[in-house]
Amino acid sequence: MVTPGKGILAIDETAGTCTKRFDELGIESTPDSRRAYRELLLTAPGLADYISGAILVDETFRQMASDGRPMVSVARDAGILPGIKVDTGARPLAGAPDETVTEGLDRLRERLEEYGRMGAAFTKWRAVIRIGPGLPTRRCIVANTHALSRYAALVQEAGLIPIVEPEVLMNGDHDIHRCQEVTEEVLRAVFDELAIQRVLLEGIVLKPNLVTPGSEATEEAPAAQIAAYTLMTLRRCVPAAVPGIAFLSGGQTGEEACENLGLMAATDGLPWQLTFSFGRALQYPALGIWGGSPDNVPAAQAALLHRARMSSMARSGSYTRKEERAAA
Repeated sequence: MVTPGKGILAIDETAGTCTKRFDELGIESTPDSRRAYRELLLTAPGLADYISGAILVDETFRQMASDGRPMVSVARDAGILPGIKVDTGARPLAGAPDETVTEGLDRLRERLEEYGRMGAAFTKWRAVIRIGPGLPTRRCIVANTHALSRYAALVQEAGLIPIVEPEVLMNGDHDIHRCQEVTEEVLRAVFDELAIQRVLLEGIVLKPNLVTPGSEATEEAPAAQIAAYTLMTLRRCVPAAVPGIAFLSGGQTGEEACENLGLMAATDGLPWQLTFSFGRALQYPALGIWGGSPDNVPAAQAALLHRARMSSMARSGSYTRKEERAAA
């Protein structure tokens, strides 16, 4: 999953989220159109040169491709490990206005057994932490990190690899210092809870946010500062036993995400593999080009492969904006 030069493609949007993105482009959202879009992504020629795994949602995991193969087999036949999002989404946290806790632990053991039989290699669970006035509360952090750790323990029990995703959202007007403060608090809580649940750190992949200013902050931060603050946070909080850290894009453009990752990956002496697990930063150009038309599949796949290759370069520490322009 964290093999050098490759990253993880996140195509695990729920039907509701996918519908919102389709609606923006005038694409009808149906089970078949969502299947067609995800199939074009997984069948892009040579995608496995840059992508080691793909996170699917339950709907896609159970679907058949246009040639009759299960979508899980489409991924495996392409040389890509199939993964599955197993949380059931964030719900309001009782007694904590404007905060959520991710649910999905009920009958998770049974669902993991089924997904394993169907061919899953790994899983993902996302906890969402919001920064705001008085937020996050300790209650929110504890509730989410406890659920993350119980999920990870169950996944390892099932013989699968858990992606542990504690995401501190970019939404808000906070500065980069506040993001670092909250991210450190969350990561410390994550690893405290993983220790309590006896989760084997060598058998997880961490999927954190980058340390950035809020999306509505008055002062932006250059890529060098984002990379420096993020590495500082990781060194303080993430044990060396963790084999890989796969960053989410969190609303950044593909170019922004690649530049930030590239600066970090070029740093010598890090104890972990730094890689990517991008969703929108990999998909969006392809989605816009496809537009729901089968005639546009080759061009959409070419756009995906371009972003995947740029992300692979970033993961190897060789990405620059100059390379981006030359490749385009």
